[in-house]
Amino acid sequence: MEIFDYDNILLLPRKCRVESRSACDTSVQFGPHRFKLPVVPANMKTVVDESITEMLARNGHFYVMHRFDLDSLAYARSMRAKGLLVSLSVGVKPADYALVDQLAAESVGADYLTIDIAHGHAESVQRMIGHIKQKLPGAFVIAGNVGTPEGVIDLENWGADATKVGVGPGKVCITRLKTGFGTGGWQLSALKWCARVATKPIVADGGIRHHGDIAKSVRFGAAMVMVGSLFAGHEESPGTTVEVDGKRFKEYYGSASDFNKGEYRHVEGKRILEPIKGRLADTLREMQEDLQSSISYAGGTQLADLKKVNYVVLGGENAGEHLFM
Repeated sequence: MEIFDYDNILLLPRKCRVESRSACDTSVQFGPHRFKLPVVPANMKTVVDESITEMLARNGHFYVMHRFDLDSLAYARSMRAKGLLVSLSVGVKPADYALVDQLAAESVGADYLTIDIAHGHAESVQRMIGHIKQKLPGAFVIAGNVGTPEGVIDLENWGADATKVGVGPGKVCITRLKTGFGTGGWQLSALKWCARVATKPIVADGGIRHHGDIAKSVRFGAAMVMVGSLFAGHEESPGTTVEVDGKRFKEYYGSASDFNKGEYRHVEGKRILEPIKGRLADTLREMQEDLQSSISYAGGTQLADLKKVNYVVLGGENAGEHLFM
């Protein structure tokens, strides 16, 4: 098995077939709906909030609302009242079961439910998938996180409609340092490994540092790409604004950090300061333009054409060209 990550891979261009890059279609069908981009901001408290998720939903982007210090039922009611998609995060604790029950009892429902725990290849996740499928059979269930083909196979067999791949590769995640486990440093390889056995969509979660990494994720099997740090640090991003030497930053911390938990117990995340990047809408536009360019370099007109390109591994024993398999 080849071991590589985003910085070790370059995709190889094919003959361009479009007059303008703007002719390339970046949209993706994910579950029952189609979205403008195969990209979703991480469901973290310093990345998304009510206003950001509403903006995303109104403008044709996928979102997953976080589950921290939030009345998820009231939030779901509010989004329903506005005629927008409901996409929530849940854990595997009694309160999460109660939320699912309430969503069903009040006929609020959910279009997408993401079971979001650090080690998603777990019997607790199996039980929660079963509960959701019983109470809200129309919900599209994303389950994770996992980092192995066995994890993907089990979650799919348990009823997940999509699996989230990535254990600790995020910028503010320290799982591999604290536990010795994870896909940090070889996340793209893990994605390729997992995609080979998947029969349902995969969400690549973590390790994205540049817009080109989105194209690489699609090439190696991702239907959707979850992005944290690139979406943190905008003018409207939640989190405290900090000024250092005359420059403005937004705090960005992991969901498993003590900053998010409110206590130092089972900590696997940290806090950093992200330079303020401007407006989120401008980043989304640039992301779409860059992905259109990626599709044009692939010699294609739509997102799926990225899956057909060859690639090179830079450096090391694996260096050389590799054909699509």
